Amino acid sequence: MKRSATARWNGNLKDGNGTFGVQSGAFTNQKFSFRTRFETEPGTNPEELIAAAHASCFSMALSAQLGERGITPASVETACDVTFENLALTRSLLRTKVTAPGADRAKVEEAAAAAKAGCPISKVLNLEIALELTVEA
Repeated sequence: MKRSATARWNGNLKDGNGTFGVQSGAFTNQKFSFRTRFETEPGTNPEELIAAAHASCFSMALSAQLGERGITPASVETACDVTFENLALTRSLLRTKVTAPGADRAKVEEAAAAAKAGCPISKVLNLEIALELTVEA
């Protein structure tokens, strides 16, 4: 399986702009610029997209790990903050809430640790990965 995206940049770094889209068509012609990446102008940027990828991948991986432990969650909600400093991604903080009525907290924590290490996006990121887990059993 292959997934793809395309991007185009026009102009110099500070005054230029770009667009990107994804193979599925879920989003096309999304605008990005120096100001959306390094300042506060509304719009997206690569780091935000990595955070979205990590949050969604981790949530799915955690659901799978819970299933391997006989737990079916009502929901797994993850927010991800990616830190970008000195032109490097340095940290990804996953803040996750698992709602799984009747679940054994120790098993949920074990599943979360396994998902943190095993999720494909975690594996590709070369940075610190932190996890804050809340369990509603």
